[in-house]
Amino acid sequence: MNSEIEEKHEQIVALDVPSSREAAEAVRRIGDAVSFYKVGLELFVADGPETLRMLRGEGKRIFLDLKLHDIPRTVARATESCMRFGVDLLTIHAQGSSAMIAAAAEAVRQAGAGTRILAVTLLTSLDASDLSALGVTRSVEEQVFELGRLAVGSGAHGLVCSPREAAALRAALGPSPLLVTPGVRPAGADVGDQKRVSTPYDAILAGASHVVVGRPVMCAPDPRAAALAIRAEIERAEAALMSRQQ
Repeated sequence: MNSEIEEKHEQIVALDVPSSREAAEAVRRIGDAVSFYKVGLELFVADGPETLRMLRGEGKRIFLDLKLHDIPRTVARATESCMRFGVDLLTIHAQGSSAMIAAAAEAVRQAGAGTRILAVTLLTSLDASDLSALGVTRSVEEQVFELGRLAVGSGAHGLVCSPREAAALRAALGPSPLLVTPGVRPAGADVGDQKRVSTPYDAILAGASHVVVGRPVMCAPDPRAAALAIRAEIERAEAALMSRQQ
């Protein structure tokens, strides 16, 4: 069973590599600068179980980002399988329906596990033109808000959202739900294929509980130093939040 997740201001590094061997090398290079890692679809399909066992063996926490989207029974059973690896955070698609979200949350409750279900509202690679092409008439902000409210109301423990929507979601949903924000880049970094991005500092100020950083750490000449710099930026944001409360 998982230990209790520290639910504020975590840096999660995305292991966007094609093999468990490369993931293990990255984890060793970063060392104690990071305790939380994301395993996404590419790595999971290639070497999923081996990678998850490696991370647990290194004492790391796991964000398994599979974005499950299927009928409720299938998602519930997939959630049960993921929990066997000691996964801390697991993603499903908010668009999968209230019944599907509730089925995943119920699987966690029945198991008495520490896994938290995160619903993905809208991929950070999408913008208004993409929604229009898909026949969605809401704005990006409206779509994220409605899907987020549906997911949390159906039992999700938190959401995956762009940093740009974090403030509105935090204001609407209160302090309890986790808000995990990909699309985070240090100031001046290349945004890559992300369209709705923010700095770690701004994401935390907006209400994010966890920021996901991939290439700015993984592709840095010194990944450990890059991770420590992002941690320092998060701590500056925490200090700013404390000042606001005083």
